[in-house]
Amino acid sequence: MQIISTSTYNHAAYLAAIACAERRALHSYFDQHVLEDEEAGFIAIDEGDYGALPAMLIDKVVHTIPGGLWDEN
Repeated sequence: MQIISTSTYNHAAYLAAIACAERRALHSYFDQHVLEDEEAGFIAIDEGDYGALPAMLIDKVVHTIPGGLWDEN
């Protein structure tokens, strides 16, 4: 998980979290989510770290990038 700190909306921090999630998605089977957090700013998380996301996290998702790997031969 990457934390990008901001006390108010910061577009640069949002874009940095998006970029992090996009990079991670290329090498993951799981979706990458960018969440807005009042204390931490924006964070990028891997859905695989949490399994089914709890409702408290789902409510904070501002952007999702699908995982780039497929588990099919």
